[in-house]
Amino acid sequence: MAKYVAYYRVSTDKQGASGLGLEAQQAAVAPYATQIIHSFTEIESGKDNDRPQLAAAIAMAKKAGAALLIAKVDRLSRKVGFLFALRDSGVNIVAADMPHAGTLEFGVRAIFAQHEREEISRRTKAALAAAKARGVKLGSPDPAKASAAGIEAVQANADAFAQRVGPVVREIIAKTGSKSLRDIAAALSARGVCTPRGNTTWSPSQVANLMRRAA
Repeated sequence: MAKYVAYYRVSTDKQGASGLGLEAQQAAVAPYATQIIHSFTEIESGKDNDRPQLAAAIAMAKKAGAALLIAKVDRLSRKVGFLFALRDSGVNIVAADMPHAGTLEFGVRAIFAQHEREEISRRTKAALAAAKARGVKLGSPDPAKASAAGIEAVQANADAFAQRVGPVVREIIAKTGSKSLRDIAAALSARGVCTPRGNTTWSPSQVANLMRRAA
């Protein structure tokens, strides 16, 4: 029987204390409960590669001949380099949301997530530059102007994202014949399509917002 060392990560002390995020991760790996020999919980930013609990989990997995078990790929990192470094650590990684995928596939998903973040950053900068060219003073003490520039940047990002993912939604509807927001969200998640926040778990409300903008 396979053995697993579970690794959970929450981003803030508040999440760690309240169980928000942690409980969802524990629920995701519940099917493996009888095979988990130990678990580690990290309270750390996803941007920080210094993870003492992750290092301890990897060390135990190596010693016990176990695999590292996570709820979702983004609980490790959304950085491509970090995931590929883990691939080279010699420990097999199993994610509950994609149990048959290998670490290389995690890296491929991370590439898309990282690309999406870079695109969001690029579009935000472009929108702010356009606003500045029209005379909006960024960082201006005038709250109305500053707010308008920020809102415009957010809307530009959302519109561009909707136009890019909209065709995928239409394809899902055509293929399944279902216009249920819940069904579409499940299909997007199953395909590994990134949400505007860069993860791959879609909610019906996110689908509704995207469809409204894409229309």
